[in-house]
Amino acid sequence: MADRTSADTLTDDENDQLARANASGRTPVVFVHGLWLLAGSWDRWIGHFEDAGYSAVVPSWPNDPPTVAAARDDPAALAGTSVGDVADHLEQFVRRLARKPALIGHSFGGVLTQIVAGRGLAAASVAIDPAPHRGVLPLPFSSLRAAFPVLRNPLNRGRAVGLSYDQFRYAFGNAVDEAESRRLHEEFSVAAPGKPLFQAAAANFNPRSELKVDTKNPARGPMLIISGELDHTVPRAISRATFQRQRRNPGVTELAEIAGRGHSLTIDSGWREVADTALAFVRRFT
Repeated sequence: MADRTSADTLTDDENDQLARANASGRTPVVFVHGLWLLAGSWDRWIGHFEDAGYSAVVPSWPNDPPTVAAARDDPAALAGTSVGDVADHLEQFVRRLARKPALIGHSFGGVLTQIVAGRGLAAASVAIDPAPHRGVLPLPFSSLRAAFPVLRNPLNRGRAVGLSYDQFRYAFGNAVDEAESRRLHEEFSVAAPGKPLFQAAAANFNPRSELKVDTKNPARGPMLIISGELDHTVPRAISRATFQRQRRNPGVTELAEIAGRGHSLTIDSGWREVADTALAFVRRFT
C-alpha cells in the first residue's frame, strides 16, 4: 500500500530500525511516546519485548532531538508539531515494516496508537493512559490542571513548553515518592510542542480535528486500554470513556486498570507491571 503522505519524514535511525526489524523475521512492536518525553523513555521496554521474542522499534516524533540533553539545549526544535504530523509520520514508518506490528503508546502516544490502528495498520494495540480523542467527553479538573502550563497562554500553541519540577510532580509523579519523582523529571522530562494540547482542547468542537479516531474500522485489530488509578493527566474517567468509544468496534476491546499508578507508570520503578500487562495482551494476538 502507498503512504498517505508524499514527503519522506523518516530519519536515518528510523530507517535503520526498520531494516533490522524486517531482517529479523520477528513480529515488530512499535512504541510511541507522548508529550514531555522522548523515544528513549521506552528503553527498558525495548529489552523486555526483545527478550520475549519481538522486534522492538521506537520511531520519534518529527523534529524530536535524539537525546534529552539535545532537547534541553534546543527546546524550540520541538515547537509546532501537530497530532496529524505525528500520525502520518507513524503511518509512514509502520507501512515500511514487512509484518503488521503491535502498537503500544502512552498518553498522546496512546491516542496516536488508536489513530494508526484505526487506519487498519495494527495486528494489536495497547493505549496506556491515552489522551482523549474527538468524542471522548469527560474533562476532569486534574486534566485541565496538568495541561495548564501550556493552555494558559494561547501563544504556546506555536511554542515548545517544558514542565517545572512542581508541574511534573502533579502531572506525572504524583503516585511515586518525592525522590523518585525528582529523578524521573531529571532523567526524562523535556519541552513538548503546545499544539497537540490545543488540538485536544478543541477536538470536540472541530469536526475536522486531527484527533479523530476510526473506532469502527473492522481492520482495527484487538485493542487494550490501560488506565493508571491515580493518573492526574489522564484520569480513569477519560480512559473509561475511551474504552466505551472503542467498544463500538467488532474486534476485541479490553480495559485494564492498574491500582496505585500515576501518569509516570511507563517510566517509573513499577514499569514492569505495566509492560507485562501489555505484553500478555500482545502475545494473545500476535
